[in-house]
Amino acid sequence: MTNEFRTLEAHSAEYFGDTRDYWWNQDFIDLIGRRFAFEKVHDVLDVGCGVGHWAQVLASALPAEAQVIGVDRDQSWVDKATERAAAWGISHRFRYQLSEAQVLPFRDASFDLVTCQTLLIHVADPGAVIAEMMRVARPGGLVLASEPNNVASSLILNSIGFKGPVEEILAGVRLQLLCERGKTALGEGNNSVGDLLPGLFVASGLTDVAVYLNDKTNALLPPYDTSEQRAMLEEIEDLESRDFWIWNRADSFRYFLAGGGIESEFDALWTSVMGSSERFVKAVADRTYSHSGASLNYLVAGKKMRERGI
Repeated sequence: MTNEFRTLEAHSAEYFGDTRDYWWNQDFIDLIGRRFAFEKVHDVLDVGCGVGHWAQVLASALPAEAQVIGVDRDQSWVDKATERAAAWGISHRFRYQLSEAQVLPFRDASFDLVTCQTLLIHVADPGAVIAEMMRVARPGGLVLASEPNNVASSLILNSIGFKGPVEEILAGVRLQLLCERGKTALGEGNNSVGDLLPGLFVASGLTDVAVYLNDKTNALLPPYDTSEQRAMLEEIEDLESRDFWIWNRADSFRYFLAGGGIESEFDALWTSVMGSSERFVKAVADRTYSHSGASLNYLVAGKKMRERGI
C-alpha cells in the first residue's frame, strides 16, 4: 500500500501517501531556489510539517549545511517525520517537534526561511498563522507558502466525465463548493485559501510578494506503468473502496449542511460524485481512462521587512 498512514486518526492521513512525493517538478524547485536565493538560507522552519514531505523537497535546493526544524500539532506526524529522517540518514539536518502553528515556540527573528505546504487550508485564521510565521522570520527573511484552490478541481474533467451530463458536472461543483464553504464556516479552514493568500501576505506586512503556479500536473495516462501512476491508481482505488471523496462521507455531510446545503439533496449529490467508480475501473482495465492531472496550486512568497538602517 502506497499510503501506510491512511487509516490513522491523525489529520490529513489520507494525503500523506507516496503520491505526495510527486507533487513537484525538480527543475521547478531548483528555479524557485534560484529566484529566492536559497543559497543564503542557513535555517528553515517547516510549519505543519506532517511527515516531512515539503521541507525534504526543498532541501535539494538548499545548502547542504542548512538546518531544518519541522513542527506539527499532531504527535503522530512528529514521530513519523523523525522516523523518516532517521531512515534516510538526514537526522543531522532535520528535526521535528510538537507545536501549534498559531503559537510557535521560537524567539522572534529565528529563521531565514519559514514555510508551509497545505497548512493554511486547515486553520480558522490563516492571517494569524502568517503573522506568526513572519514573527519568527529574520528581517529580510522569506515566508513561503504553498496552498491550493481546490474547488477548481471540480471542473478539471477526465475522459469519463468530459462528455457527461452538464447537470452531473455541476452537481460535483455544487457539492464541493458548499462543503468548502461549510468547512470554513465551522472554523476548520478554507480548502481554496490559495486564492486569498497573496492578499493575506500583503495585509500581514510582508513585502516583495511574488505569486507562482506549480507547473506539475499528475497526469494519469495509459498504460499507467510509471511508479507515480501506479501510486495514483492505488490511492484512487483505495479511497473509492472506502467511500471516501475529498473527505469521508460523515465530514462531507457535516460541511455540506454548514455551507447552506439542503439535507434532502445530499445523497443524490454524493451518489453523483462517487457513482463513476465502476466506469473508472472498467476504463482503466480497458486502458482508455485518462486525466490531465491539473490543479491550481499557488506558491506565494514574501519578505519580512528589514529594520531601518540595516
